[in-house]
Amino acid sequence: QVQLVESGGGLVQAGGSLRLSCAASGRTFSSYAMHWFRQAPGKEREFVSAISRSASIYYADSVKGRFTISRNNAKNTVYLQMNSLKSEDTAVYYCAADRTIHTVGTGSGMDYWGKGTLVTVSP
Repeated sequence: QVQLVESGGGLVQAGGSLRLSCAASGRTFSSYAMHWFRQAPGKEREFVSAISRSASIYYADSVKGRFTISRNNAKNTVYLQMNSLKSEDTAVYYCAADRTIHTVGTGSGMDYWGKGTLVTVSP
C-alpha cells in the first residue's frame, strides 16, 4: 500500500512559480513511475507529467518548457516545479503512482492517487 500526499498548491499571479511536492509512504517508492495529473473546473482530468523508475521524463505539450518534474527516492518524494504559470494552469493537481508509466490520458487504472492540491493562477 502506498499513500500519497500532495502539498505546495496555492494562489499565484500569472507568470509566477509554484513547486508541488508529493510525499509517498512505504518502502517501494522507487518501484513506481510517478505522475502528475490535473483537473480544471468542468473539465476532464488530464496528464501533466511523469517520471519513470529510471528517471525518464515526459510532459504534456501544454506544460513543456515551463514545468519540471523530478524525484528523490531517498526522500520518497516527487516534485513538480511550475514556472511561467498561466490562468489555464488553474486546477487541482494530483500525484499518482503506478508500476507502469502513463504519458497520456486521464490516469485511469493508476495504482495509487493522492487527494490533490489546488493551484489557482490569477490573471
